Amino acid sequence: MGVNLGIDFGGSSIKAGLVDTARGRIVGETVSVATPVPSTPHAVVEAIRVLDARLPDARSIGFCFPSVVKQGRACTAANIDAAWIGTDVGALLTEAFGRRAAFLNDADAAGIAEMRFGAGRGVPGTVLVLTFGTGIGSAPFIDGRLLPNTEFGHLEMRGASAELWASARVRTELSLGWADWGARVTEYLAHMERLLWPDLMILCGGISTHFAEFAPFLKTRAPIRPAALGAEAGIIGAALAAE
Repeated sequence: MGVNLGIDFGGSSIKAGLVDTARGRIVGETVSVATPVPSTPHAVVEAIRVLDARLPDARSIGFCFPSVVKQGRACTAANIDAAWIGTDVGALLTEAFGRRAAFLNDADAAGIAEMRFGAGRGVPGTVLVLTFGTGIGSAPFIDGRLLPNTEFGHLEMRGASAELWASARVRTELSLGWADWGARVTEYLAHMERLLWPDLMILCGGISTHFAEFAPFLKTRAPIRPAALGAEAGIIGAALAAE
């Protein structure tokens, strides 16, 4: 059995788990540490050391992160410390931990997991995976193949970035009920449908565990499914990328 360490960076916490990559399952418990403030590369590496010590013996490390990633380097910093921009994160982690390390966008990681083992498994056509958390992440797939590093959460809505209107963070900060937040998400999804005409949309992030509560307020042409892997999709996808 191949077991990799999957790590998912979030605005409030960094979560990790050992993943059986053949089955797409977390082995044992998931662990987390608070996201450092400021969340500089050095501070995050030290946080990962804590996670790695609690989950030893992984073959390799996969780390997913809210950034455009090109050739292993972080290119953007919308909701993270700007010190990450230009950092070769794969090389940084390989040097720090002495093992192969993969680095990818967090929505891409969640999408990879959901398409291989979750709600998108076996679905042909265009599947749009969206993560709702601190921001909005996007990962479109065409017949199972990922178009990486899309930034549809930054689509302009109402004169600002879409994630400032419909993210899970906005729901919390404004104390929105499910109906009001669902209306905002519907407005955002309507933009996605006009642009991409997806055959299926999958909603990921911790908010997916509340899908039954807000799903009645979503109005779309395409069917919508919650992430089958729940909040663990990013961890699993990161580990899969490290194969």
